[in-house]
Amino acid sequence: MSGKASTAAGQGDKKVRLDKWLWAARFFKTRGLATEAIKGGKIELNGHRAKPSREVKVGDELRIRQGFEEKTVIVRDLSDRRGPAPVARQLYEETAESIEQREKAAEQRRLANAHRAPGQGRPTKRERRLIHGFTGK
Repeated sequence: MSGKASTAAGQGDKKVRLDKWLWAARFFKTRGLATEAIKGGKIELNGHRAKPSREVKVGDELRIRQGFEEKTVIVRDLSDRRGPAPVARQLYEETAESIEQREKAAEQRRLANAHRAPGQGRPTKRERRLIHGFTGK
């Protein structure tokens, strides 16, 4: 870990806001987006809804929902500064169950999209040409 971010053993009294930590850990591009996600109920801290100003501690469990993905991570280190991605990955550890569930959900989405029956969803390029030829547009 870099000297700029605190370590769990080095500074146990270091306090970091939840929205700052999510931004520093690179889950969100801006603190504003992190704050919106927290207020929208997309982030749970230790099984409960949290406020953006809630302080994060080492060992806390976060459930983060972004789009189709849901991750469960354990806070391993604290930082209020955004650094390079390899350093940000050291701030947390994703649980094995979370990784397994995400992979399973991604596979299900992939399979669901692969077996789209003809005539469902958006028209193909050929179907669009036929529609335009028929309607005269």
